Amino acid sequence: MQQILVVDDEVGIRELLSEILRDEGYQVRLAENASQAREMRVQNRPDLILLDIWMPDTDGITLLKEWAAGGMLTVPVVMMSGHGTIETAVEATRIGAFDFLEKPIALQKLLGTVGRALKRGAVEPHAPLSLGSLGRSAVINELKQRLERVRGLRSPVLVAAEPGSGAEVCARFLHQPNTPWVAPDSNGMLAEAPMELAEKARDGTLFLHDVSELTRLEQRGLLLLIGKLDKYNARLVCAVSRSLPDMVSGGTFDVRLFGALSAVTVSVPSLRQHREDVPELASLMLARGIEAKELPQKHFSTAALNALRNHDWPGNLLQLENVVRSAALSALGDEITLDDVQRVAASFNLEPVTPASSLPLDLPLREARDAFERVYFEHHLGLESSNMSRVAERVGLERTHLYRKLKQLGIRVSKRNEEPA
Repeated sequence: MQQILVVDDEVGIRELLSEILRDEGYQVRLAENASQAREMRVQNRPDLILLDIWMPDTDGITLLKEWAAGGMLTVPVVMMSGHGTIETAVEATRIGAFDFLEKPIALQKLLGTVGRALKRGAVEPHAPLSLGSLGRSAVINELKQRLERVRGLRSPVLVAAEPGSGAEVCARFLHQPNTPWVAPDSNGMLAEAPMELAEKARDGTLFLHDVSELTRLEQRGLLLLIGKLDKYNARLVCAVSRSLPDMVSGGTFDVRLFGALSAVTVSVPSLRQHREDVPELASLMLARGIEAKELPQKHFSTAALNALRNHDWPGNLLQLENVVRSAALSALGDEITLDDVQRVAASFNLEPVTPASSLPLDLPLREARDAFERVYFEHHLGLESSNMSRVAERVGLERTHLYRKLKQLGIRVSKRNEEPA
């Protein structure tokens, strides 16, 4: 039986929606505020969430942003409001909401929207990572700002990124929700029938995985397609993993196509450029795997998470996810330990970065000092297996000051390691 979570602070609306949906054969759970909704969302993944916008503790838009940033927007969410505006509805769908219902909600409108949302959730059971879940580092925040600036443009966007570093995540951020999303697995149709691709992407987005891999014939097809985009009201977003100017100079990429694609270019940082986000990303990937029932219920030790940060990750997000999955499936206990991470990393031929080589020297003094302190404290946390009393003694700080410093640097610590050994 499909389960729907209804989140609304008005008891009359909760009871009315519950009665209607139960009569239609759905299992319904009720939450009267954002706090209850968070708890229920974690306890049991529903198939659909109906979320009121105006609530006393935390409004629905803020909660939606929180779920999107935390990678928890893996189920369709339909927003509800009696005071909604077009701007609010647009903002909600951009964050990731499936649809927007205005109160009072007509019965057929409710049931039709619920049916479509549940159908979408069944077709796309594993939502991809969102831009908000890539991290909170300075380079990722800058990436978000650049993407926000080009979001409203209709011209093609070139996303320059190493394989596995999140080009598709960026493309999906630029995509208008509830419109066609076309991302062909191969580029053959560009040579054979480019206009068929344009037709499929009509009023939506066409995403091409790596245009540096296109053959000459496929390049000609893409150039033809670009000239017809306005007719189909389709947006084109292309990932690229190699230097197109070098390819143009070498005669392997059409100079006209390069000109058509490169007017708006956004560069995506590799994972080694924002290693401080790795612990949070790893925890998120583990939580998503557990929720999808693909991984057993486990958690990372603090030392394990900090160790994951100390790699260059040449395979970027995809490689990190493979390491997380392997560690979760092969760890013998409920906790994924430092030994587990080191064992799995070795099997992927991942060598830890030495502290000196990981220090960026081209930063302003304040940022460089923070980078040094981050490496310094992670080193001592590893030596003392994250035992905070011993770390505090080793580095010569009061324990309360140490906790404050680690929080400031974004280093995760576990309360289990507070007691001295």
